[in-house]
Amino acid sequence: MSPFLYLASASPRRQQLLTQLGVRHEVIRVEVDESPRPAESAEDLVCRLASAKAQAGLAARPAREAPVLAADTAVALGTELFGKPADEADAARMLGRLAGRTHLVWTAVAVTDGQRERVELCRSAVTFRAITTDEIAAYWRTGEPGDKAGAYAIQGCAAQFIAELRGSYSGVMGLPLFETARLLTLFGCPVLPAS
Repeated sequence: MSPFLYLASASPRRQQLLTQLGVRHEVIRVEVDESPRPAESAEDLVCRLASAKAQAGLAARPAREAPVLAADTAVALGTELFGKPADEADAARMLGRLAGRTHLVWTAVAVTDGQRERVELCRSAVTFRAITTDEIAAYWRTGEPGDKAGAYAIQGCAAQFIAELRGSYSGVMGLPLFETARLLTLFGCPVLPAS
């Protein structure tokens, strides 16, 4: 029987990536204030939020004993943080700032079983080519940017804007599989079947 855990995230991308690892999971919807604290770095923010989401998932977990996994992703250009866009104008502002530059994508993964908690951090550098305002408007109309950190999905139409990626593709999607597999193994959820 494949391993089982609770996923404290409604993200279809995270669900897809866990399925790719062969991990059976059940989604627990959690509400956590994702506002950054004053002067909080992107890496500190995602670690804090992943942990908070995992703890919220643990509190909402049904009776079944299984670990809870949560993750959080932030896009950063220098010290400027890019969360999910509020609207089309906000998405256009974000994409305009990212165009022609290299930004960092930080994703933290937290796993807890109630006795212990571990957090892993993944850093990726993404370089966008120049993007025109017409391309940004057309991309908004695809519906992809609305619920994505930095207003883009690497696995979607925005792939055409990415000139270079140094780091984890799955991390930019929202769940770095290398770090996730390492954490799950630590919590007794091996992602490869025993021989």
